[in-house]
Amino acid sequence: MEACHSAEQSNVTSYAAMAVAIVTLETFAGMWINAFIISVICMVRIKKNTLNSNEKILLFLGSSRFWYLCISWVFSIFLIIYPNYLHVHPIFQLLESAHSFFKFSNLWLSASLCVFYCIKIANFRNSFFIYLKVKIDRIVPCLLLGSVVFSLVIGTIVYNIMDKALSNNCNFTSQGGISKASIRKDQHFLPHYCIIGFGYATSFTAVVLSALLLLFSLWRHKRNMQTNSMKDLSMDAHIKAMKSILSFFIMSSINFICLILTLIYSMKNENDMLFLIFLIQYTFPGFHSLVLIFSNPNLEKRLLGILPCGKCKVFLKREL
Repeated sequence: MEACHSAEQSNVTSYAAMAVAIVTLETFAGMWINAFIISVICMVRIKKNTLNSNEKILLFLGSSRFWYLCISWVFSIFLIIYPNYLHVHPIFQLLESAHSFFKFSNLWLSASLCVFYCIKIANFRNSFFIYLKVKIDRIVPCLLLGSVVFSLVIGTIVYNIMDKALSNNCNFTSQGGISKASIRKDQHFLPHYCIIGFGYATSFTAVVLSALLLLFSLWRHKRNMQTNSMKDLSMDAHIKAMKSILSFFIMSSINFICLILTLIYSMKNENDMLFLIFLIQYTFPGFHSLVLIFSNPNLEKRLLGILPCGKCKVFLKREL
């Protein structure tokens, strides 16, 4: 019996070590990529004493993704190594609230970037669209502020939902720990999943509309080029913007599927599948930021300048 218990404990320990290693590798790689974006844009701000609208969005987005991955790593460490500490009030509520805040700011800032690309690059004769194109530099600060405020509201709501769910279903000791946990996820955490679904749906809708409008504008540009037999300088801008938007569109689609799978597997308490889904989600902030780097000439030049390996440069340019 002792030998079996020892072997089982050894398997659990090795599984936890492997899980921590994978999560750490994914999150730290994404954090490095987004920290690179933040540092380059901050240097531009110091040198030029100003930032354009695109750089402002990238700065906010990079910061949001950096802290999202940081909170995700801390949350994962607690879940894997120190799960009992999550039973201490209000550690779980604070982590879940912070995680939701940075997750939604990441989603809505990414959607704001797609909307910015669409308005800035696409060409339509509609008077409202022309008005947005003229005023886009004034609209961007409102988009950034709105994304942060709405994310803060969502984070506060998530904290209250989690706190109420734990208070209604758990018996607290005098030290603030949980002695019994009988949380019914299908009942008390359903508003949490509804809020997450709303966040994904709004950002996904903005991305889809931006992609369709930009694709239609690109098609019109290509047709005019063939008719007039002349080169269009904005074609390259269209293609780079489409690359960024389509990459985020694909990741948003996978994220939405992951949300549905998370809801299904959390009801069944299948932690292995949930962990696999989280690993997939943790790759997106770093990968999409890498796409954004190679869609921006300044960021691309700085990144290729610090890469020591020439083959790495060629490989990254071909892949992205």
